[in-house]
Amino acid sequence: MSFVRICPLAQLADDAPLAAEIDDTPVVLVRTGGEVYAMKDLCSHAEVALSEGEVHNGTLECWLHGSCFDLRTGKPTGPPATQAVPTYRVKIEDDEVYVDLDGSSEYGES
Repeated sequence: MSFVRICPLAQLADDAPLAAEIDDTPVVLVRTGGEVYAMKDLCSHAEVALSEGEVHNGTLECWLHGSCFDLRTGKPTGPPATQAVPTYRVKIEDDEVYVDLDGSSEYGES
């Protein structure tokens, strides 16, 4: 595993998506329910930044067409999206957030 430091944990507000980039890969971080999640910052339906959307009950909603993606699995919870968004492993160490792109899956499960 190759974890990359993204930001201090304190920089992540609850239910407020944060855009980041790792080696030219757009990533969105979400802190909710005491957990931190990471997924590709690109809607699988419309190819727009998910980091501009809103968090609702463990999902991240795309601002353009309203598709919601499960933060744990990346799977859409309803149309119009039908394909999952890749998710990434996250670890918190010394109050810093790290993401592992190698722990990703094109099927949204990590």
